[in-house]
Amino acid sequence: QVQVVESGGGLVQAGGSLSLSCLASGMRLDINGMGWYRQAPGNQRELVATIDNAGTTNYADSVKGRFTISRDNFKTVSLQMNSLKPEDSSVYYCKAVIGIGEYWGQGTQVTVSS
Repeated sequence: QVQVVESGGGLVQAGGSLSLSCLASGMRLDINGMGWYRQAPGNQRELVATIDNAGTTNYADSVKGRFTISRDNFKTVSLQMNSLKPEDSSVYYCKAVIGIGEYWGQGTQVTVSS
């Protein structure tokens, strides 16, 4: 059974930094890619950043130049968030694409105060 677990997050002032980590574990680890998404109350879940097995990254326009996604090893992914803004406040979710399935973590709260 695959499990995806996020860590990090918390409360930070605008302009500050936070780092999120995600670990995928379980029997099946033929991971094709991993990524971070976020969802604020009343909003749809949106892409933040993704990274595939070749290291190719994709970022939402709103976070380009401020956030960096990295693959620490084949089953972990991190998101370094700098120059945070109040509008970055959200629940951040990690997704692992394993085989033909998608596996999500339970999310971690990021709150940026103005």
